[in-house]
Amino acid sequence: MPRPYAIPYLVTCGTLCLIAISMITRRPSAYALTTRAWVRYLLEPWKVITFVVAAGFFVLVAPYTGDPTWDRVNGGMMSVLTYLTAPWAVGVLYRAARGWLPGHQVFVALCLWMLSASWCYDGYLFLRDGVHPSTWASNILASSLLYASAGLLWNLVWQTGRGVIFGFMAETWPPLESSKGQSRVLVYGLLFILLVVAMMVPFVWEYRYLLGIR
Repeated sequence: MPRPYAIPYLVTCGTLCLIAISMITRRPSAYALTTRAWVRYLLEPWKVITFVVAAGFFVLVAPYTGDPTWDRVNGGMMSVLTYLTAPWAVGVLYRAARGWLPGHQVFVALCLWMLSASWCYDGYLFLRDGVHPSTWASNILASSLLYASAGLLWNLVWQTGRGVIFGFMAETWPPLESSKGQSRVLVYGLLFILLVVAMMVPFVWEYRYLLGIR
């Protein structure tokens, strides 16, 4: 994106994020991600472990991928923001579509989604390189797929009488039984993990050759 367009674009993105954050801070009780129940939901051991493994990959492999826009800073930044916001944002979009949540939560969810998957990447690279990355549009697609997959993965729960479901499908979200049946949840979670692995294969393959492994 040419610089004359990039600066207004980034200013607009930043403004939208500030508006979303102000909406949360003004009415924190209206947003599930500010509650203690949500913190417990997010800190379940299997979620923390899968986050650490995924973030470790994105941070450690970044310098060896051959992608100049991917380094350890934005790899770590996007990983942390995805972990903190994706389960909530994906759940909000589903529950709002069912009429269970108001539209203002959709605005906040979309802002957090774009901040995590695109805007932090664009802003960091603009500050680092002085130009808006030419990969910004393709990054939105690829990172959004990873973001949605993470949001679905970290919403998997086991519920009595229903088995493994997405937590945002329960009447109460986060659901009261989310800490149960974690071994069963992980079986389904492997499907989302394999999707992420498949997307990362090209980078891992390039990393293999950079290390001189045949």
